[in-house]
Amino acid sequence: MNVMAKAEKKISSAFIYFFGSFGGILFGYDIGVMTGALPFLQADWHLENAASLVGWITSAVMFGAIFGGALAGQLSDKFGRRKMILMSAIVFMVFSVLSGVSPDMGEASAYYLIIVRMLLGLAVGAASALVPAYMSEMAPAKARGRLSGLNQTMIVSGMLLSYVVDFLLKDLPGEWAWRLMLGLAAVPALILFLGVLRLPESPRFLLRKGDEAQARKVLSYIRKNPAEIDQELASIKETAKEERQANQKTSWSTLFSGKYRYLVIAGVGVAAFQQFQGANAIFYYIPLIIQKATGQAASSNLMWPIVQGVILVVGSLVYMWIADKFNRRTLLMVGGAVMGLSFILPAVINWMMPNMNPMTIVVFLCIYVAFYSFTWAPLTWVLVGEIFPLAIRGRASGLASSFNWIGSWLVGLIFPIMTASMPQEAVFAIFGIICILGVLFVKTCVPETRGHTLEEIEEQGTNHGRVKASNPEN
Repeated sequence: MNVMAKAEKKISSAFIYFFGSFGGILFGYDIGVMTGALPFLQADWHLENAASLVGWITSAVMFGAIFGGALAGQLSDKFGRRKMILMSAIVFMVFSVLSGVSPDMGEASAYYLIIVRMLLGLAVGAASALVPAYMSEMAPAKARGRLSGLNQTMIVSGMLLSYVVDFLLKDLPGEWAWRLMLGLAAVPALILFLGVLRLPESPRFLLRKGDEAQARKVLSYIRKNPAEIDQELASIKETAKEERQANQKTSWSTLFSGKYRYLVIAGVGVAAFQQFQGANAIFYYIPLIIQKATGQAASSNLMWPIVQGVILVVGSLVYMWIADKFNRRTLLMVGGAVMGLSFILPAVINWMMPNMNPMTIVVFLCIYVAFYSFTWAPLTWVLVGEIFPLAIRGRASGLASSFNWIGSWLVGLIFPIMTASMPQEAVFAIFGIICILGVLFVKTCVPETRGHTLEEIEEQGTNHGRVKASNPEN
């Protein structure tokens, strides 16, 4: 027993935080890998004129993720965060390999890949829910902001990794290129599985199961002194008691009562706008966007996703630097305004100058990605984590996540259909208008959360509800 304890004691906090957030790499890799695989897949399966099938193949992962996040959240409360992360890694490995070995059976092969990627999406959605939960329960309160930024950096690093892999494999025969791109997603899943085997369970879950001794041992790996451990154990117990009481008193209808409606609309609205603003149209389809703009083959434009990936990683680091220096609303409104203009201006310029250099749209897309990377991308989840009162936090966070995944799925699905029926400058202009609507939504419907306690934020919602009740015409 002593030998085992000594072996466990060697687990460093850096190891725990690295592999605790490594699920973000998987999440990001599968968001990005189809960007490079799709041009080769289209050519191999002759899908150039099958916009709806292309949309479904691309967006199937997000469709599965809608259910994977909700399912993983419930199962992790029963079996633990660690076990569910391990299970997600296994599912990810299996269905990544099955994607890469898709049989060539004509149109039926497309439906096979759609189903396999939906099942893969269960693991992607689970990772998106489990990783932040595990990290927030392991991290000390003073480091949660930075570690939230670490999760975002892991996600965009996974996207960049997938773009680099796509670029390195682009000169293989077309059939082998896309199969290896998709199948190699099993490698980071295997690394995650092996790393998480050594990770401890979260102390919060252990306490919920009545294992205080093990919870104390886990906290000893990542906290400096016994007094800090005792204080955190007492805090976890008190929070768990409050959550049990809150869950007994609330239902889904509670979310839309006068007291909470304002905050629920704000949090869920921001989560939905993040996706409906069209970011994933760029991340999934940038080679095809450049092909349509310039006439160059999409398979020869795989350097551009790497450019986008580098911008995303740098932006995530910029966010970690400025996160606590500016108000959430200010960053969201400035970012949304620049993002909207980046989508609208190419359409205006093209209307005024029909001979516009086709690469102009790519420059504006890079500006969009830059501002998205340090505003809406990370801040959506920071705000969602702060804005919901304890009594409704579980249900409201789940609702926000569902709307976010629904938006991601719909954008991935309809973008190729829209660009097949109208100029892509017009399509981006539509997304630009949605960005501007998002700015107006933040200005009118979202409270400031930086520097406010959860109690103060809840009071804003309560006061807003009272104002609405006394002025129903407003």
